[in-house]
Amino acid sequence: MPLSIDTSSPVLVTGASGYIASWLVKQLLEAGLTVHATVRDLSSPDKVEHLQRLDDTLPGELRLFEADLLVPGSFGQAMDGCSIVFHTASPFLLRSAAPEKDLIQPALLGTENVLNTATKTATVKRVVLTSSCAAIYGDVVDCLSHPNDTLTEDVWNTTSTVRHQPYAYSKTIAEKKAWEIAKSQSNWKLVVINPSLVVGPSLGPKSTSGSHTILAQFGNGLVKTGVPELEIGIVDVRDVADAHFRAAFIENAEGRHILCNRTASLMELADMLRDEFSAYPLPKRVLPKWLIWLVGPLVDKNLTREMIKRNMGKCWRADNRKSTSNLGVVYRPIEHSVREMFRQMVNTGELTSL
Repeated sequence: MPLSIDTSSPVLVTGASGYIASWLVKQLLEAGLTVHATVRDLSSPDKVEHLQRLDDTLPGELRLFEADLLVPGSFGQAMDGCSIVFHTASPFLLRSAAPEKDLIQPALLGTENVLNTATKTATVKRVVLTSSCAAIYGDVVDCLSHPNDTLTEDVWNTTSTVRHQPYAYSKTIAEKKAWEIAKSQSNWKLVVINPSLVVGPSLGPKSTSGSHTILAQFGNGLVKTGVPELEIGIVDVRDVADAHFRAAFIENAEGRHILCNRTASLMELADMLRDEFSAYPLPKRVLPKWLIWLVGPLVDKNLTREMIKRNMGKCWRADNRKSTSNLGVVYRPIEHSVREMFRQMVNTGELTSL
């Protein structure tokens, strides 16, 4: 669907050097917008070099700012004069020894910080928040609690805690806080994007996404003996960036939006790589659940028996129709996305054939 883009005022992207945010910055600059981009530390030029290259080649203008999610008011200068705020900054860690510090505080306090600043900034008319399908469900078994065993935007994650699925818990409480702040004011409108597992190439030097960790394990032999029977929703990073873009400029965009192209198992992801990357120790079998139950917690303390029970061998299903009908997202083939991501990891030297 055609979009009307007003380029007369700047827009803000928080966490702009991140995996999804970098692709969003690219699309905004391609549209001729002035982008205020925040990063935590401007003294590390290697982390923003890819953004500056975009600025050099695309019609829009990039302005870099330093801001910290945990420092109240630190986004004020960057947000000044902006009409749209894309709040993408939030950690995605599949494993953390200190979830309260690494996940909960940055997600929750960062959301409060950015959105409270938006409320104080008269020019802001819309906030687009990067949430997650993790704010909709905590474990795959949760799908069974809903009509047709399928997740929708009406569903909230009620099963995650600081101790069980802390990443999902962080995304849930952060998004709930965003809706709470949005309803307390009338200056700006909130639109939320809820991606499933994001795959695809990175514009930055190295992706820190959880999907990067999964594919790295496929290539470095860590899971060559086999993978658990686990299903997940998958979406290309460029489709997620496009959804953010559309959520900002489609006038009647509202509410939450599940971003998911299709469901795939870990073995299916490995099979997508097998023809082109046969030199790598990709997993060739699904490990039985009893074996995961027996040795999983011994190999990885985060792989608890509760997690195994609630996720292994369960069907993951989500309804993505709102993203296609209301935002007009057209999804890329996931097979291409996975291969592009893995190929980039090979080309950058992160993986070498064994």
